Amino acid sequence: MRILLVWLFSLAMLMGADATIEVSKKVEALPGIAVEDASVGSLDDLNKKFFKALVSDLNVLSLFNVDRHYTTADYEDESVNYANKSFEYVMRFRLSRDDTGALVAESKLISAGSVVMAKRYRITNNEKYIFLVHTIAADVNDKMGAPAVDWMKRKVILTRLLAPGRSEIVIADYTLSYQHAVVRGGLNVFPKWADEDQNAFYYTDLDARKPTLYHMDTRTGKATKVLSSDGMMICSDVRRDGKKLLLTMAPDGQPDIYLYDTATKHLQRETRYSGIDVNGQFMEGNKIAFVSSRMGYPNIYSKTLGSDNVRQMVNYGKSNSACSAYNDYIVYKARETNNAFGANTFNLHLISTKTDFIRRLTATGVNEFPRFSDDGDAILFIKNYQNQSAVGVIRIRHNKNYLFPLKIGKVQSIDW
Repeated sequence: MRILLVWLFSLAMLMGADATIEVSKKVEALPGIAVEDASVGSLDDLNKKFFKALVSDLNVLSLFNVDRHYTTADYEDESVNYANKSFEYVMRFRLSRDDTGALVAESKLISAGSVVMAKRYRITNNEKYIFLVHTIAADVNDKMGAPAVDWMKRKVILTRLLAPGRSEIVIADYTLSYQHAVVRGGLNVFPKWADEDQNAFYYTDLDARKPTLYHMDTRTGKATKVLSSDGMMICSDVRRDGKKLLLTMAPDGQPDIYLYDTATKHLQRETRYSGIDVNGQFMEGNKIAFVSSRMGYPNIYSKTLGSDNVRQMVNYGKSNSACSAYNDYIVYKARETNNAFGANTFNLHLISTKTDFIRRLTATGVNEFPRFSDDGDAILFIKNYQNQSAVGVIRIRHNKNYLFPLKIGKVQSIDW
């Protein structure tokens, strides 16, 4: 029974289109931008989907006031559509297929009657067109001299629960517009990218006699057993160089944080507490953050690897969990209400290890699965509110949240 409760505790903490602004705390005088579709031929309405996704991505950049009206133009025309003459910028694209059937996207960024950026893109898998959209938006961002948004082009990995005892591990883009199941059959959970190149990931197989951690190479589809343990086995974080893992294991019925060296296979126990220690996250300076029940309820703590000294990070709230870390910053999920007969509100908060300041990032609903982007610029999360679910992206520097409708069912865990 204790092991079952620990699994449920961990699952709850790691659980769970058009972009729309949820929160904007300051009004900015942003330049206007419109998008023009210059595609020709039969594309099975792919150009309309491309237009919609590009408008959303330009909106997420937080650099423009983006016009959502669908307009067309000839790609070679020197002037923009009459309806767009008042905008400081116009983004024009043309989709086509080459002789091999690959999707080709050409784009121009036009300002004051001049082309200020022109690029050509190609992808062999038409189902991945959304990644072309994300690349175009990231290139526009770079052209405007803004901090890089390479996270837009990265892949997301998640577990989708299908039925009791059945799940799929899915690779997607950050809006979940593209989805490809890479592990099917049985109950496989807690996927975690194994390297910066996203060529492999770890996941836990719960169908084996003991919970077992596997490493899967996405290029070959080969899954290799890493290690197993009685009770539980979860990879909660991977160091950026891929050489160290933080695991939650409970070989004796007590869940603790372990450090695993992928080269030497050495396993080092990092916490020794009679309660629950889970969800370890690497931080800067050889430190980790984790969730513990040391105060009688889940809260966020930190420690230096190899040290026994533990520091409580949050003194606000009575149920703080599901943390993600980037350098000196921690984002965590906190219960804001205690309604025994109705839905409760769970918001995301941001803290720094160097100050006592707490910044609330969401305002309504149940917000969970927070994950920092690899550069710390954005936070991905799942939002449930009024019987609707969405993927959320928080632009930390811009104080803006963006939501994308979630249409894939129940999410168990997610990594970016």
